[in-house]
Amino acid sequence: MLTAYLNILVIFLLMFVGYFLSYKQWFSNRTADVFSKLVLNLALPFNMFLTITDNFSKDEFLSLFRGMIIPIFSMLLTLLLSLGYRRLFHVKKSRKGTFTTIFTCSNTIFIGLPINLAIFGEKAVPYVLLYYIVNTSIFWTLGIYFIALDDPNIKEATVAFHPLVALKKVFSPALLGFLIGLGWMLLNIKVPGFIADFGHYLADLTTPLSMFVIGIIVYFHGIKNLKLNKDIIGVLLGRYLFSPLIVWLLGQWIAVPTLMLQVFMIQAAMPVQNSIPILARNYHADEEFAASSLGYSVLLYLLYIPFLLQVIYMV
Repeated sequence: MLTAYLNILVIFLLMFVGYFLSYKQWFSNRTADVFSKLVLNLALPFNMFLTITDNFSKDEFLSLFRGMIIPIFSMLLTLLLSLGYRRLFHVKKSRKGTFTTIFTCSNTIFIGLPINLAIFGEKAVPYVLLYYIVNTSIFWTLGIYFIALDDPNIKEATVAFHPLVALKKVFSPALLGFLIGLGWMLLNIKVPGFIADFGHYLADLTTPLSMFVIGIIVYFHGIKNLKLNKDIIGVLLGRYLFSPLIVWLLGQWIAVPTLMLQVFMIQAAMPVQNSIPILARNYHADEEFAASSLGYSVLLYLLYIPFLLQVIYMV
């Protein structure tokens, strides 16, 4: 467990580098946008493509999809739990929808992928992606709808949701890279050496750039501006207690490989999505609450991860 924690600590040191270089004014908010685009549109697609073509056979991969039922049911149950929680603990009306979304959906790529790679290595990536597919689908459909409901002028406002927009978000370049790699692997085509070398150089950018983005976001939202309240405590309980607990309970009922369940638990116990403050601003929701939830969930993760690792190794 110590080795895994040290690997995670190294990853978070990259986040602190991003924070420090933002403080030194090397990085700006615009830099975070550029890095995000590089990761999501270039580095991550090659990462997914090469992981599938390098590490899996047809039979191994087809056996994965039975496990997708766990993230589907766990996220829907977590969403229902958030509705009950916000009613029982009187979550502020202007942030109820945002609360539900960040209680339910986790940061499966920018933090989830590097953390799982640090703990389990490349063999975890297909399971990471299965959870990512479900998480992203729910986030860009139900999640966006709930955030939009926080608009004080919701009766006059139009919720900017369209099935084609949602499909574009779900079928992101990362997922397309995965699907192309899947087709390549199923057809048993050998990846040319120069493509593999080029792809590996780009894929290696995924972890450092992802963590730089988180560091930049935390800096520019300002640690001093983070305000802890009972609703943020509720978000932290949702992210770090209820969500992974529901995954574990479903894993006792639905038989899946141990590694798959461990990865799903790690993915369920991730910090808040880093796009939440931007979306809250766009939909006239409580941006301060969204930014504070993101900041606290990221900063507390290093204190939380040793406990999570202890639980994971008991699964």
